[in-house]
Amino acid sequence: MRMVDLIEKKRDGQELSTAEINFIISGYTDGSIPDYQMSALTMAIVFRGMTERERADLTMAMVRSGEQIDLSQIEGIKVDKHSTGGVGDTTTLVLGPLVAAVGVPIAKMSGRGLGHTGGTIDKLESIKGFHVEIDNAEFIELVNKNKIAVIGQSGNLTPADKKLYALRDVTATVESIPLIASSIMSKKIAAGADAIVLDVKTGAGAFMKTLKDSRELAHAMVRIGNAVGRKTMAVISDMSQPLGYAVGNALEVKEAIDTLKGEGPADLTELCLTLGSHMVYLAKKAASLAEARQALEKAINDGSALEKLKVFLSSQGGDATVVDHPEKLPQAKYTFELEAKANGYVADIVADEVGTAAMLLGAGRATKDSVIDLAVGLVLRKKIGDQVKIGESLCTIYSNAENVNEVKQKLYENIKITPEKVNPPTLIYEEITD
Repeated sequence: MRMVDLIEKKRDGQELSTAEINFIISGYTDGSIPDYQMSALTMAIVFRGMTERERADLTMAMVRSGEQIDLSQIEGIKVDKHSTGGVGDTTTLVLGPLVAAVGVPIAKMSGRGLGHTGGTIDKLESIKGFHVEIDNAEFIELVNKNKIAVIGQSGNLTPADKKLYALRDVTATVESIPLIASSIMSKKIAAGADAIVLDVKTGAGAFMKTLKDSRELAHAMVRIGNAVGRKTMAVISDMSQPLGYAVGNALEVKEAIDTLKGEGPADLTELCLTLGSHMVYLAKKAASLAEARQALEKAINDGSALEKLKVFLSSQGGDATVVDHPEKLPQAKYTFELEAKANGYVADIVADEVGTAAMLLGAGRATKDSVIDLAVGLVLRKKIGDQVKIGESLCTIYSNAENVNEVKQKLYENIKITPEKVNPPTLIYEEITD
């Protein structure tokens, strides 16, 4: 088998066999297939695409390239949630304790974030003492005992995907549905979950900017998951504006706490109840989505979800008193109000640019070596569709620097006010099961 023949085969629009895909991924991982040949193949895939069978085979070949997490010792159906990213996306911090409170085992492997704010682990490390450096035995024990634990991503999980992603990033081959879908799903499958709920974002703050592209990606990932024996579904949700109000690590932790108290933003609460209902249903802890939602609402109302958060934090060394005393979270030295310059209605809040404003404050990483300031960020005071008057605050800026003029300018350019009444965007567009 020669790589040049396989490049030619895909270039001409033919289907690669399972054995050929395994040969490619094995060879690229061990270095016997060079970057220049893999670049040629990925460009051929960008133009020619892949069949559903090829996508599933590519995914599983990348899964087998490294370590696979064995969660079989954890009781029950393990359900994982993956979001394709966004701004103010605090869902994992809410969903973990919430679905664990109704008996769904959450064995979560998370990473640190590049971009607007930190990843889930960075946010959790806003809580003094919290750590994710626990071995597999303790991880499994904690999930069996508490129904929830979070660890850092294994360094040897899907090495083929890591190598391939780095190559795609510098060869203009990132934007390919088969390659994106197999990349995401390989990591989820290698992490050992029995079922997967996907939150596929769409809009200005999302990787996929249009509903058409988001729908195509969602179907691709759901079909890969189902084809390889993982029950998978997807929700397409809006990311034209930030989710919730908070953008920043400690600020998002506080918002997650508020949401578990039943006092969170309406959009964040609704999305978590929707995603959570599917997680509970796939875990067979409810006979229907309606019953699952009722169980989640009860867990918020009776305080059991909040109590589960405390148990989760303390079990991994965190100071659980922050749940009742969020002032113990990292605090910024300065706050500034972004005052409205006109009367009217908020017509647009460009999510990715608002995220960039938060990163300018230090809330995120521009490179993997950047140091995050866990205290800083933004809290929106208005969302799309809200009425606003001159002088009212559009946003509170939390900073450890005295000068935030660049941040203010960025926000003014990307929060639009019009005289005409504007309807808020749709939050959930579709729920996809095939």
